[in-house]
Amino acid sequence: MAQFDWVQFYKEFAHNLLAYKDDRNKLIENVKNIYKQTGINLPTLEKDNQIKDIDPFTVFGLFNKSSLKESNRIKILNAIANIFAIKAPVPTNFDSIPVLNNQNATFYYFVGERVENDIDNLWEFFTQALAYADNPVESKKEKLSKLFDLVINCKGNGNSKVTMGIYWISPDSFLNLDSRNEWYIYESGKLPESFVTSLPKIEPKISAVKYFEIVEKLKVFLKSNENSFKDFKELSYEAWRYSEKVNQEKKIAKAKAKNTDTDIALAGTDVDTIHYWIYSPGDNACKWDEFYASGIMAIGWGEIGDLSLFDSKDEMKKKMKAIYDPSLSYKNAAHATWQFANDMKKGDVVFVKKGMHQVVGRGVVSSDYEYDDQRDDAYKNERQMDWTNKGEWTHPGQAAMKTLTDITSYTDYVAKLNALFEEEMPDDVEEEEIICPNYTEADFLDDVYIDADKYITLTTLIHNKKNIILQGAPGVGKTYAAKRLAYSMMGVKDLTRVMMIQFHQSYSYEDFIMGFRPSISRFELKKGPFYSFCKKAEIDSDNDYFFIIDEINRGNLSKIFGELFMLIENDKRGVELQLLYSDEKFSVPENVYIIGMMNTADRSLAMLDYALRRRFAFFELSPAFETDGFKKYQKTKDNEKFNRLILTIEQLNEEIENDETLGRGFRIGHSYLCTKKDIDDAWLKNVVDYELVPLLNEYWFDEPSKVKNWKDALKEAIK
Repeated sequence: MAQFDWVQFYKEFAHNLLAYKDDRNKLIENVKNIYKQTGINLPTLEKDNQIKDIDPFTVFGLFNKSSLKESNRIKILNAIANIFAIKAPVPTNFDSIPVLNNQNATFYYFVGERVENDIDNLWEFFTQALAYADNPVESKKEKLSKLFDLVINCKGNGNSKVTMGIYWISPDSFLNLDSRNEWYIYESGKLPESFVTSLPKIEPKISAVKYFEIVEKLKVFLKSNENSFKDFKELSYEAWRYSEKVNQEKKIAKAKAKNTDTDIALAGTDVDTIHYWIYSPGDNACKWDEFYASGIMAIGWGEIGDLSLFDSKDEMKKKMKAIYDPSLSYKNAAHATWQFANDMKKGDVVFVKKGMHQVVGRGVVSSDYEYDDQRDDAYKNERQMDWTNKGEWTHPGQAAMKTLTDITSYTDYVAKLNALFEEEMPDDVEEEEIICPNYTEADFLDDVYIDADKYITLTTLIHNKKNIILQGAPGVGKTYAAKRLAYSMMGVKDLTRVMMIQFHQSYSYEDFIMGFRPSISRFELKKGPFYSFCKKAEIDSDNDYFFIIDEINRGNLSKIFGELFMLIENDKRGVELQLLYSDEKFSVPENVYIIGMMNTADRSLAMLDYALRRRFAFFELSPAFETDGFKKYQKTKDNEKFNRLILTIEQLNEEIENDETLGRGFRIGHSYLCTKKDIDDAWLKNVVDYELVPLLNEYWFDEPSKVKNWKDALKEAIK
């Protein structure tokens, strides 16, 4: 199998497409026939897929998308070979080919949004690119350059997309400036610094003059003895290979940098929990069409500046008061801007509302927070989005009036919103394969600060008992460890097979299993998370599923599990019982494992009852200051005050453990000191003043002198 066997096929297809420049209706008909022959659903190429016109680069994009499975890619290429009479062999290797984002896969805007000559300009650009590739003379380069500048400044296009298109059709003539190539050339350090500094700097929409300067200089460089690549294809493939390698090497460090524990407030929202948001793109969704076309979501308040520079909501409120109206509180506004910049994350799902009674779209967050000071309106705060749906749906009930609201905890509401989009999915649509990254024992030991022997004990306990409780002091990483324990035992980071809920004193059987709940006009039987999770696991018996319960000892387990409490025992799995509210038999599947978390420093907890102890194994997580993993993390921070604070906390933990009114379950966990940020004096002061000292005030509320002594010791450590 030749490494770049795609090149000849792509070139031949490009030249064959020239025949359709003036017969685009026939090309549209052929495109539709591709999908009839393959049985794959036609992607959205126009509003309601009423395709009026199409350009050749978008046709190439049909089989060069990030979400396209390789088997489907080859199906499409076989159909193209048949319909367009391509003689070159259908490729089976796609090394070095850059691909489009599935949600931004046309080179034109839809009817009503694009400029009249946009598609004509793309055809002319395509024609001149092939002409220049066949005969690279200066006169052809001048024609191509004018069209390059015209096309790249078209709405929706940019460096990556435009250069990707001409690279597809002639990879020996044109360099693709996608993000991987740009990083490899300019930032990876793999090319000589003297050469890199001689190249023009990349602009958001690069000019043809600078683009061709980069192309020509790279061609000369590739012919020199300073590198091992012959051409742009080998360079592009190496950029992909090396960036993948670097990403893997940085995986552990990045995971730790995203706050090593979410068990405490310091760590913020959990990096692996998908959050759901309801969002309004401007007043009455006035910005929706623009944001959808641009693949972004944005909120206002741009005049206060880059949101990532604010350390708190209070600072945001002060700035808003100073710029806008000092008489207003801006409480909700600051909350929204803070969440948008800090709490929202890649992978979160966003539902788009219009007013309080209509939903107009849904999408997935695909970037970190960005501040775009080039925008000429207030919507300078952005995140890149993979918009998955656009249309009009009736909102279930009345939506919140706020611009942005985290609705994750409103599970029934989220289910109703998701149902709007699931209902419109045709039965014959082939679901895209979801590829989950592998997650091994080694990954767990890199991420969680316990040793290998304890990990073996932990996994053996849960395999044998089916149910386990991770108990420990505040901040030892119970939540963080629970999820990664599940991933490591599954061997893959599959979020669809892990569910997490939290118990509280009012939590009931009706919340957990099923019960009658009021609807608009009557009571309806609602299924709870544990019921639904077990049913999902039951039909996927070859895979393990993990149900995680935070604060498990805060709920009345006998009341919450009801008749199912017996069925969670390891030797009762598969045994069926009649449910209280439903005329059906129910069992807890063999492949469901339950992981509970329990904070041993919670004074309000009653003694655990025997029924709970008999059904669960108990495993203690301790502060990990002495583990190799934490020592390695500590070394990366390279901060003497930080080191002194750790020593002081270790001494404090000794006193807490020896205190008859407290004990080892009240020791201070390591995650209070885990952060993705650089550690400076302000960060250290905040940890001491707002996290550690309040904890000591709670522990020794009747011994103020002891609190003062340790408060002074902690402050002395960070002087």
